[in-house]
Amino acid sequence: MAEEKMAAAVQPERKEIVTDVFVRGAKKGWGIAIGSMLPNVVMAFVIIKALDITGILTLVGNTCGPVMEIFGLPGKAIVVLLGAWLSAGGGVGTAIALHSSGALNGTDLAILTPAIFLMGSQVQYLGRVLGVIGVSGKMVPIIMTVPVIVAILSLWVMRLIVLAS
Repeated sequence: MAEEKMAAAVQPERKEIVTDVFVRGAKKGWGIAIGSMLPNVVMAFVIIKALDITGILTLVGNTCGPVMEIFGLPGKAIVVLLGAWLSAGGGVGTAIALHSSGALNGTDLAILTPAIFLMGSQVQYLGRVLGVIGVSGKMVPIIMTVPVIVAILSLWVMRLIVLAS
């Protein structure tokens, strides 16, 4: 028994091959994409289609049009931001669905993309921040407001960048 421990101590630690690390990471990434992101993207497509069929998407677009015009976006783009607030994957799915229906163009997507990821998944993160990390409840308004403000500022900055190009 002592000899086995001695032999184990003498042998150098085996280094992993880069390809093994890559394959393990790819499997983990595939699991995240299929288990977490894909359901959100599919859900976003279904919700956008349902909102479009019922006419709610048009109503929301007309109502929010003047505000979204400040950022050079159509009114329906607000749905992307609402979807992103719930889930970044949902925001991406919503943007893709609106783009494929012709409601958004490439310029609109360029303006929206930073905002999707700056405020993405706020609702999901709220549970993690309060439950897992144990942040005080009085910090919730700040935690929820700052990313939204930064996302709105990113819309403005991206609008300026798009105008300049």
